[in-house]
Amino acid sequence: MSLRFAVLGLLSVRPMSGYELKKVIDASVGHFWAADQSQIYRTLNGLVDGELVSRTTVIQDDRPNLHLHRLTRAGSAALDAWLDSPLESEVKREPFLARVFFADRLPVARIVALFEARRREIDERLGSLERIEVPDRRHDLAEMLRFATLDNGILHARAEQQWIDAVLARLKEYEP
Repeated sequence: MSLRFAVLGLLSVRPMSGYELKKVIDASVGHFWAADQSQIYRTLNGLVDGELVSRTTVIQDDRPNLHLHRLTRAGSAALDAWLDSPLESEVKREPFLARVFFADRLPVARIVALFEARRREIDERLGSLERIEVPDRRHDLAEMLRFATLDNGILHARAEQQWIDAVLARLKEYEP
């Protein structure tokens, strides 16, 4: 998936500025699709150039002008076509697993430290995901699906915690 479809999807919910999009990405889809501010603005510019998004400037006296982005009909059609298309094969990149693969070059104590650091990182991620408030109105399809992605993030974090714990237990066999 490219960032453009995440942006189109978020703009299908409501019009937003680039700054607001960054905040919404961080608070909603950030656990599975991250982007920095410059990526968001480049993507928005490309979507505006491609006429998938329109941009309106709102003049503000007390702060810089606001550039509000709205999904166009063409943008809505592109989002629907993407949603209806077959899933593309994902190329996974896991920097932590690449380190694990080659970690036998390190002393066992450093390998243990590597896993312990990862465990702390996962604990923090899980904590932040579990602090997200889930409304009781799960009868709304859009809301239920959005919170299903949160459930996925929580389950993946818990599974990684279990995996790390199992590897740490096995590493004890290799300690001097």
